[in-house]
Amino acid sequence: MRPRPRARKMYEFWSQLGSIWQAFELRNLIDIIIVAILIYEVLRLVRGTRAVQMAAGLLIVGVLYQASSWFGLTTVQWVLRNAIVYFGFAVIILFQQEIRAALTHLGNNIRLPFMQKKRSSNPFGQEWYDEVVLAATTLASDKTGALMVFERDVGLKTYIESGIRLDSRVNYDLLITIFNTHTPLHDGAVIIGNNKVAAACCFLPLTQNPLISRDLGTRHRAAIGITEDTDAFSVIVSEETGVISFAKDGKLKRNLDGPSLRGLIQQEMETWRSKAENAELEEEERRRERDIDELVATSKGGKATINKKAQQEGGT
Repeated sequence: MRPRPRARKMYEFWSQLGSIWQAFELRNLIDIIIVAILIYEVLRLVRGTRAVQMAAGLLIVGVLYQASSWFGLTTVQWVLRNAIVYFGFAVIILFQQEIRAALTHLGNNIRLPFMQKKRSSNPFGQEWYDEVVLAATTLASDKTGALMVFERDVGLKTYIESGIRLDSRVNYDLLITIFNTHTPLHDGAVIIGNNKVAAACCFLPLTQNPLISRDLGTRHRAAIGITEDTDAFSVIVSEETGVISFAKDGKLKRNLDGPSLRGLIQQEMETWRSKAENAELEEEERRRERDIDELVATSKGGKATINKKAQQEGGT
């Protein structure tokens, strides 16, 4: 009696599944985990951006190409086959912002010794926070617009060079003067890094996130945009409402008062300092281990030389 077609297909399916399971190794599991993490990170980065709509469009093109193959639509298939050759370039051009953000995110999480940013001896003093907070609250009370960006591990040299170099100590009077509407420096961002006001009147990239409220102007969009591309954070004062906002990782916190703003700045800077100190300790530990290994190797080499000389003298 011949087996039924459905039963035969089920038998073949379970046989193939058993063969795959028998051939499954630890490296296959690692391979799957790595791919899953990559897919998760890509989805997390493009969520809420225009890349989602673009990816959907590319998916539709792929489905259309497969359908043209099934139904024998020769002309459509020919057009899409020739267009696919240029899809790689199109993806790079269309998703350049997302690719840049992904590479920056990867660089932020993998810090090599030569990539460690040199810091000043005391960039985290209490006075430093108070000067910024006092300036922000004063500007808010006068409804004077302001945008301050705080540099951390990812260098902002490109944006600093787009403005006017200052390299001055962070203080209340300087910040108030810069954002005074009667001065030529007020129209742009101030970048603060390494315990100094590095530059003023700087141009920043605008966020392309379609979920951002249309009520937000260029200043807020620039503040969000720089935090999407780098690990910097921003403080914004609205010239229309006098509201103080805080931007980090592409997200905006609004309606802050002085104590709340100070708490956020202190938290971000001290978290950064803690990571930097841990990285320095790890590097010092690795350096110490290398020195010990070299010392042990040298010691073993010296003992081997002495033993060899002793054997030669004993033989003579």
